[in-house]
Amino acid sequence: MFRMRNIVLGALLIVNMLMATRLPLSRSIQPLLKRTPHSLLYSKAPKHFPKSHPCPLWSSSFSFCLDIVHKSTAPLSLSRTFSRSSFNTPSMAATSLEETPEGNPLLEDFDFPPFDVVEAKHVRPGIRAILKKLEGDLDELERTVEPSWPKLVEPLEKILDRLYVAWGIVNHLKAVKDNADLRSAIEDVQAEKVKLLLRVGQSKPIYNAFKAIKESSDWQTLSDARKRIVENQIKEAVLNGVSLEDDKREQFNRIEQELERLTQKFGENVLDATKKFEKLITDKKDIEGLPATALGLAAQSAVSKGHENATAENGPWVITLDAPSYMAVMQHARNRSLREEVFRAYVKRASSGDLDNTEIIDQILKLRLEKAKLLSYNNYAEVSMAMKMATVDKAEELLEKLRRASWNPAVQDLEDLKKFAKSQGASEADDLTHWDISFWSERLRESKFDINEEELRPYFSLPKVMDGLFNLAKTLFGVEIEPADGLAPVWNKDVRFYCVKDSSGSPIAFFYFDPYSRPSEKRQGAWMDEVVARSRVLSRDGTSARLPVAHMVCNQTPPVGDKPSLMTFREVETVFHEFGHALQHMLTREEEGLVSGIRGIEWDAVELPSQFMENWCYHRETLMGIAKHFETGESLPEDVYLKLVAARTFRAGSLSLRQIKFASVDLELHTKYVPGGSESIYDVDRRVCERTQVLPPFPEDRFLCSFSHIFAGGYAAGYYSYKWAEVLSADAFSAFEDAGLDDSKAVKETGQRFRESILALGGGKAPLEVFVKFRGREPSPDALLRHNGLLPLAA
Repeated sequence: MFRMRNIVLGALLIVNMLMATRLPLSRSIQPLLKRTPHSLLYSKAPKHFPKSHPCPLWSSSFSFCLDIVHKSTAPLSLSRTFSRSSFNTPSMAATSLEETPEGNPLLEDFDFPPFDVVEAKHVRPGIRAILKKLEGDLDELERTVEPSWPKLVEPLEKILDRLYVAWGIVNHLKAVKDNADLRSAIEDVQAEKVKLLLRVGQSKPIYNAFKAIKESSDWQTLSDARKRIVENQIKEAVLNGVSLEDDKREQFNRIEQELERLTQKFGENVLDATKKFEKLITDKKDIEGLPATALGLAAQSAVSKGHENATAENGPWVITLDAPSYMAVMQHARNRSLREEVFRAYVKRASSGDLDNTEIIDQILKLRLEKAKLLSYNNYAEVSMAMKMATVDKAEELLEKLRRASWNPAVQDLEDLKKFAKSQGASEADDLTHWDISFWSERLRESKFDINEEELRPYFSLPKVMDGLFNLAKTLFGVEIEPADGLAPVWNKDVRFYCVKDSSGSPIAFFYFDPYSRPSEKRQGAWMDEVVARSRVLSRDGTSARLPVAHMVCNQTPPVGDKPSLMTFREVETVFHEFGHALQHMLTREEEGLVSGIRGIEWDAVELPSQFMENWCYHRETLMGIAKHFETGESLPEDVYLKLVAARTFRAGSLSLRQIKFASVDLELHTKYVPGGSESIYDVDRRVCERTQVLPPFPEDRFLCSFSHIFAGGYAAGYYSYKWAEVLSADAFSAFEDAGLDDSKAVKETGQRFRESILALGGGKAPLEVFVKFRGREPSPDALLRHNGLLPLAA
């Protein structure tokens, strides 16, 4: 079973980037646990183009995805000088506009997006000029359309791509460089953008032409990729309301416009609520237990808030709800009342006052149900599953199987915590509650495995981790990755730019990497998104395909003082995860733009490569290659490596249940919940918790108000995808285990097969067929359960 997300670029996808907190598949906040997959975000109906992939909520005691991108304090040196002419770079603005408002960077013909100069003032005139031009192009397409590739698919791809690239620029800047003017500008043109996408998605001339291709005598001569494009476009058109009568289509369009507005407002409220909380601490004993990195970060926050003389040693310190700060408190603060205060603030984000998302959630659920009924579905989950691998029944079946396997281990996890806390003389030992779990889990993990997360940081400096990651990509997939800073404009000085080359030294892709948390302007979480996809039609020179470009965004702890960014093991896993997504986008060999890279892949399968890459963090040669002390160069001690591996399954039952809880409440809200009925959304959440959480639910928990995955991103009735795809990724990695992880020749050969199937084929072939091509059989959940320590060794 798979859980990759659907990145269909169909006529309706301009998906908002989900700020998903970085929640890995089955991993806990502690760095040593295997985490749930991460993410790509794509919604299916007329929402947006392919979207960023947020990571799953995998924290054992809270709900957010921790995404980390790290960046070294000193820029990596370029191996050689780059110039724009050195590359066959993609053109982002292949179609010139008849009317180009003077000086608007969105309307220029550029090789890489002008992220450094696009401002809020450019959004309204730029997007409107593009929309006007594309409306004319669409008029021409509908007038001249024929059921052939040159007369239908190629012009359609150009229209969609032109809008996606431009909208992708402003939407990305909103995620990484948010400000009130940019928000306002995007909001003003959003309805116009949705209107055009709805028109494309509901175009009967285009729909009829696709149907004519499928019904033609030439159908069997089409490649698998072209058949997938045709079939997906027909399905998407139906889901976009192309078959509705005029009055119902108008109602459908009103729903889409309102959903677009509400989901954007939801995400803005979460960001604002997160930024709003600040806890100033002046007494050192109140922050006892916080590691040096957390104290340094808290002091930096204090300086930014006007406390100019703040230091890590003497304070004052400012605690925020940004992931690095929040997690440090929950895991390490000995001050129980501080943990409680911060926890309560976190789980109640965006649930009161002007930022309250409660009513927005009800409106979103009501509109999604109305949309489903208009399309003749019983509920919104059925609409969501129409373009995925799973069905509602199959998703629920998998979740229940994993729940049963996880329940008893999770019960034992809680008992172990209580016993340990009691052995340490903790007054709360008999009454552990939500703000105690992460703290005592970390203490137990340290005691059981003698591993201190903070003491490991010096072994995982950003430059060394990236070198090791790139070396692994070379070993497995035969590609070279080189710094190309200066070749493309960036949105922040910490952003790095890289070029990916094949074995002959020719560029095949590019990517940006934005590693650090910036609470004042950057949404939380970690995600990967495309900038442009590989495409034959959008070739820059008319001969070779346009090269793919991606970006990876994380929220890891930034460098403190003169030290480079020193990472937790979990942050290392996060970077590997996001890079897996990027690899699938960049190493595609598919040149049909609508299904290349991550496009066109069923949403519940798209996490396969990302979760697959996480496994290499436990591979001896890979880990020991990156784990070098940043000052002495000393390798990570062998006994510590063995403890890391042993700790991989620590509290796996609890972490698995947490992901199952998120997935289950998502499905429950989108299948059985009746907006305005006798049950509130919080009633549903508590009811689901009773069978998915060993610790009784926190009565005041309002996590749903910040559950951006399903209310501001593409995971509505799709959060199960993390678990679905985790089954795939674990089984895929088991192919390397079967071949022999210590056999370098076998690893390279298996890696090449993985590249030529999972990474190369993109959305051009059904994910199950792609998996079988690589593995030789259909997937089994046994490898996932074994990796998580939830399957007896005999199995």
